[in-house]
Amino acid sequence: MGYHCIVCVKQVPDTARVTGETMKADGTVNRAALPAIFNPEDLHALEAALEVRDQYGGTITAITMGPLGATKVLRECLFRGADRAIIINDRRAAASDTLATSYILSRAVQKIGDFDFVFCGRQAIDGDTAQVGPQLAEKLGLPQVTYYERMVDLNERTARMRRNVGNGWEVLEAKLPVLVTVLDTANEPRPAGARKMMQFKKALTAQELEREVAADMKDATDEQRTEELARRIETLRMNRLLIDQWDLDDVDGDLQWCGLAGSPTKVHRVQSIVLTKDGFKAIEPTEAGVRGMIHELIVDHTLG
Repeated sequence: MGYHCIVCVKQVPDTARVTGETMKADGTVNRAALPAIFNPEDLHALEAALEVRDQYGGTITAITMGPLGATKVLRECLFRGADRAIIINDRRAAASDTLATSYILSRAVQKIGDFDFVFCGRQAIDGDTAQVGPQLAEKLGLPQVTYYERMVDLNERTARMRRNVGNGWEVLEAKLPVLVTVLDTANEPRPAGARKMMQFKKALTAQELEREVAADMKDATDEQRTEELARRIETLRMNRLLIDQWDLDDVDGDLQWCGLAGSPTKVHRVQSIVLTKDGFKAIEPTEAGVRGMIHELIVDHTLG
């Protein structure tokens, strides 16, 4: 029978490497100063989809939204076994908060159509909101299973899944299609396959190909470059190496729900906190010790 899984992935800055040098004067992170990585829990979401395909058959489509450089994580998906990769790349989607992002992703998922599972990582390390997955389920009208750990049973159109509830676990049953958000404890993501790396290392979008042609044919006419671009695109398509690139028009997105216009989240204040005190102060684990600590924090205006 087989199941079609869609996996939403994201390229994020490596927040583990945030230092004083990577901060801007306004207290925000300079993303350009940090290496971009595959969002960790999205790797576990991809592995969960791969496990479904390994056991029950089917296909996997990986999708991301972001700048053209985010195709790097899509190639990582192909290296690990995804069948198809799609990037939503549009300047009009810039500054999208979780509400706008989930809307754009919902339009893309609807365009893909005919799916059984949508897998997402629980949350992204650059935001830690854990909102996009549930919001996406709401917009698609899907049941959702959050904090996924493993598939217990999959029988035709019904899936039984185990989820972590903090101090234990429970098994939920859901009718397909269903959206699942995956924990980093759910599995051990497989490494990229050497053969697939050789096969998909040249997977590109049409826009990346256009840049490649421009660099290779600097002295050519526009007509010659256009012909060469068309030839290379067709070659990639025939070899299943063309990464689909969609904009908001391709997914029929309503611009009032995209980008800054569709993002009600507003930053009230950004503070840069600098710790200047050397050493530490031991607090006695007694009621008097805790009271003294609270009094000192209030006096210093750290609290209150």
